Amino acid sequence: MQDEIVNRVAQSKLITFNLEDYYPEGKRMVLDIKDWLFEGFILKERDFRASVENHDWSQYKDAYVALHCSTDAIIPGWAYMLITVKLSEFSKKAVQGTFEDLESFLYQSVIENLNVSEFQDKSVIIKGCSKKPVPANAYLFLAEKLVPVAKSIMYGEACSSVPLYKRK
Repeated sequence: MQDEIVNRVAQSKLITFNLEDYYPEGKRMVLDIKDWLFEGFILKERDFRASVENHDWSQYKDAYVALHCSTDAIIPGWAYMLITVKLSEFSKKAVQGTFEDLESFLYQSVIENLNVSEFQDKSVIIKGCSKKPVPANAYLFLAEKLVPVAKSIMYGEACSSVPLYKRK
């Protein structure tokens, strides 16, 4: 007599949390200001302001924008603020930093506003693989948000998860 094969993963009370499901949809763009600097390194205020004034800002319509400089130039804070003032009419959000910084910021906003009451006293597995660009920080933000409510937190897939937290 053969034993019946039972799918224990399907029968478990684990709740899988897929960060990919919370990916903020929208166009992403990076604005590198190095070309607005003298020899890519020196910000000359008059020239910089002219570049900002003459730039086509409409291309950033409804986009998430990362503002950065790919050279080692020292950029005063007002320069990014000036750009943001121009962008604010068109973009959804502007962040100073890299594409990765932008993604982290977007996920941080989503997770901060997430209602986690449905995970109260539950065992949660945070899915590790995704097809969308989920930044490493998003996993940290989520784990931090779940610790006060979840009974346990794991990472990976139900068949091969890594335990991270278990309430005492």
